[in-house]
Amino acid sequence: MTVRELGLTVLGDPPLAGTLTLPDSPGPVPAVLLAPGSGPLDRDSDHRRARFGVTRELAHALAEGGLASLRYDKRGVGGTPGNWRRAGLYDHVDDLVRARDALAARPEVDGDRVVLAGHSEGALLAAAAAARGVPVAGVVLLAGSATPGDELLRWQARRIAPTLPAPVRGLLRLLRTDLERKVAANHERIRATTTDVARVGGVRVNARWHREFLAHDPRTDLARLSVPVLAVTGGKDLQVRPEDLDVIAATVPGPVETLLVPDLTHTLRRQPGPASMRAYRGELRRPVDPEVLASVVGWCRRVSGVPSVP
Repeated sequence: MTVRELGLTVLGDPPLAGTLTLPDSPGPVPAVLLAPGSGPLDRDSDHRRARFGVTRELAHALAEGGLASLRYDKRGVGGTPGNWRRAGLYDHVDDLVRARDALAARPEVDGDRVVLAGHSEGALLAAAAAARGVPVAGVVLLAGSATPGDELLRWQARRIAPTLPAPVRGLLRLLRTDLERKVAANHERIRATTTDVARVGGVRVNARWHREFLAHDPRTDLARLSVPVLAVTGGKDLQVRPEDLDVIAATVPGPVETLLVPDLTHTLRRQPGPASMRAYRGELRRPVDPEVLASVVGWCRRVSGVPSVP
């Protein structure tokens, strides 16, 4: 199926530069709004140092399945003005709500059949937007957390520390540095800040985003979701607890489907051998896992009422 892509600007402050991807089929058609992960990511989920490509690949797979989609550059990235370090977590939720309204208003789109789908931080944003009562047909949580932010970051430190290169682990032991304790100390420094941007350990960080993330409990939003939810996480995810799939299933009052994909990492690619973030560079040379793409497209088709292909 031919994929058509159009530039689209979501009005507001700031205006969000995005891409509307359309299937080659008569409209109006159901659509999926795609939210990327944390940090300065563009509409394709790409960082200047790492091309994740998650939202781009999802958009093309959705179009092949007869669904439209919108993806956009985050604040201060690509064609969207602003400073990404000054944006808070809830600024990103506001942006997602604006983007949903813009997508639903397009003549090519059936505004009553819009699904929110997010990866990593994007999953938090999608759940938070839907929890506000924004009209959506469903929510897709890819590598989405159900753990409070401060607890999740400490968990990440515990999981990542053993996977660090041997020289790094040796240096940490030599310096008697407990990675989890160091992370917790940085959290206290960030909580003490009052500005949007601050220096922590000599590094400029988006302090407001971190303060909001540390205090954010995703379960509050999950408990307000009455629409269908699909949650997909990898068995080798070092940034989100795979066990959170059970928490999502137990917390969301609406219909929930969960999928734990063996060997899948946070990049939504599979990784043989022990889980390690050092393998990300090699993983990103490969496309997003076909099972993940097929599961998302098939689920979005079902919840938005697209007839099955004979």
